[in-house]
Amino acid sequence: MKGPLFYSKILLFGEYGIIKDSKGLSIPYNFYNGALKVDEDPSEAAIASNKSLSRFADYLGELQENNPELVQFDLAKLKADIEKGMYFDSTIPQGYGVGSSGALVAAIYDKYATGKITVLENLTRDKLLKLKKIFGEMESFFHGKSSGLDPLNSYLSIPILINSKDNIEPAGIPSQTENGLGAVFLLDSGSTGETGPMVNIFMENMKQEGFRQMLKEQFVKHTDACVDDFLKGDVKSLFSNVKRLSHVVLDNFKPMIPAQFHKLWKHGIDTNDYYLKLCGSGGGGYILGFTEDIDKARKSLKDYKLEVVYNF
Repeated sequence: MKGPLFYSKILLFGEYGIIKDSKGLSIPYNFYNGALKVDEDPSEAAIASNKSLSRFADYLGELQENNPELVQFDLAKLKADIEKGMYFDSTIPQGYGVGSSGALVAAIYDKYATGKITVLENLTRDKLLKLKKIFGEMESFFHGKSSGLDPLNSYLSIPILINSKDNIEPAGIPSQTENGLGAVFLLDSGSTGETGPMVNIFMENMKQEGFRQMLKEQFVKHTDACVDDFLKGDVKSLFSNVKRLSHVVLDNFKPMIPAQFHKLWKHGIDTNDYYLKLCGSGGGGYILGFTEDIDKARKSLKDYKLEVVYNF
């Protein structure tokens, strides 16, 4: 048995900002994916995943008991499949900010939710918000408080524009330019980052008046401008806003940037070869890069592997 594939995601803009109602833009990234599966001869990883699914099933039982009107699952079928050894077979790296638990949540909802909202129906804003709420509750099993955005992205497999917490819509993003020199890329930091501790640091910082002011007047402002530029296809304005955003992150989100990247981060801003920003909550995993000339960026970052995810 093998279920349908669910993809990873990249939050191009809006990490941390969306906690404070900035805009955000999330796109599916089909290089990584995962599916529910049963094998005759399961590996150690499959057995560990199966055990985790068993705990997740118990959590979903509690969730539907506490929130009967929000979501219902065919728990008998889910538990029977877990008994048969079902696990989540995934190429999505954990702790890399590309939504590994989101794809799993999407796969479980797709297969076991009763009366589910499907991808094929007319997705009104209310339906999108309901899905996001369901997914937020489901994904909270994996890392504290989830916004539900990652599973939503994985489930729908379309770019999603976050205007504010209660205003999300499918987004049409400009089609890519074949062989364009401008690019968005992923840079592998070589270490994983955990979402929980990073969000805690952020929440601690939020207690300071100065940090809150910076967030509103700089971080959210530049993030919103980047989202608008990207959707309009205004590349020139986009790069000047990404540069500002990269600077604000370097100055105010140092703990979220792996130490060995502080110099590289500054080098990009100083030379304009590339601009770096956080991908997800940071602390490790991938770092997101923007460049007007991918060849220049590759030269400048020659010791690192760059994965291009979008061409301008």
